[in-house]
Amino acid sequence: MALVLSVSGSPSATSRTARLLRHLDTRLASQGHEVRSLDVRTLPAEALLGADVRHPAIAGTVELFARADGVVIGTPVYKAAYSGLLKTLLDLLPQYALTGKTVLPLATGGTTAHVLALDYALRPVLSSMGAGHIVQGWFTLDTDLTVGEDGALTVAPGAAEALAQVTDQFSAALGGRTAVLAATG
Repeated sequence: MALVLSVSGSPSATSRTARLLRHLDTRLASQGHEVRSLDVRTLPAEALLGADVRHPAIAGTVELFARADGVVIGTPVYKAAYSGLLKTLLDLLPQYALTGKTVLPLATGGTTAHVLALDYALRPVLSSMGAGHIVQGWFTLDTDLTVGEDGALTVAPGAAEALAQVTDQFSAALGGRTAVLAATG
C-alpha cells in the first residue's frame, strides 16, 4: 500500500505523543501500510539547528519525506502552538516537501484550551508546504493517555474511538492517493 512517515515532534524521551504515534503506527501497519517512525529528538541537534541538509541524518530525513505517500505529524502543544523541535524540522525541509502528500496532524496537551493549536498553528504550515490533503486531525488530552510500568500505552475509550476514526480516514485517503499514483505511474 502506502509508505507512511510517522513523525514525533516531542523533545521528551518518555513522550506520550511519541507513544501515541507508535500506537497508531501499529494500526496503520495492520491496514497494510509500510510505516517508518521518526522521533525528531533523535536527530543530531547541531545539524538540525544549523539546517545542515548535507548531514547524513538530515539528508536521510529529507529523503524519507520525499518518498512518503503520507505523513502523520504528532506534537505536544506548548504555549498554544506545536513544539519548537517540530518547527525546527519543518523549517529545514524544502518549501514544498509535502506536495501531494496526505497528512494527519495530531496533538497532545494538558488542557482543551490547546485544541485549536492544530487548526491555527500547525495546519497552515502544513498547507503552505504543499500538503495535497490534510485530513481531520485530533487533539488528545494527556489524561486520556496512560503509560503502564511496562511502557505500554493505554488510551481512554472515547479518545481511542476518535483516534481510530481519524486514523482510518487517513488510511482511506492514502488508499485513494496510491491508487491514483498507480494509475498515472
